Amino acid sequence: MLVEKKIEFYKRQMNLEKRICETAENSVKSVKNELIKELIHSIALDSKKHASIINSLITMNSSIQPFIEEEKYDELVKNVEEHIKLELEAIKTYKELIDQIENEEEKLLLQAIYQDELRHHILLKKILESIVTKEAITQDDIWDSIKEDFLPQF
Repeated sequence: MLVEKKIEFYKRQMNLEKRICETAENSVKSVKNELIKELIHSIALDSKKHASIINSLITMNSSIQPFIEEEKYDELVKNVEEHIKLELEAIKTYKELIDQIENEEEKLLLQAIYQDELRHHILLKKILESIVTKEAITQDDIWDSIKEDFLPQF
């Protein structure tokens, strides 16, 4: 698919996600049932997330992405590693809770959260791997490469 066509598609999709979010938010403005309200609100949050991710795809396809700056690299790795640990803790505690809950409706909702946590954990591990293996090139490495490969030796 051509980049222009992808960007056009992404923009349409992002607008659709925003409309879904607005519709969901409007539908629960006067709803008193807390569970229904929060379930629909969570769908709206997912649509906001989708729009944000799609916006990142638009940016990725329309501009060069900056490297991770050397001074931010260690902090980013540390924070993502901590996030992975917290997600793992959430996975364990939700699993324990699911095993103890008898009410099937509650269990269903907790299982949905548990599945989200599993996806978060897998995604964070992939992000960390990407940061460590692919983005670990420093600005100095880039300039050294440019000097070695493109600038005449003096």
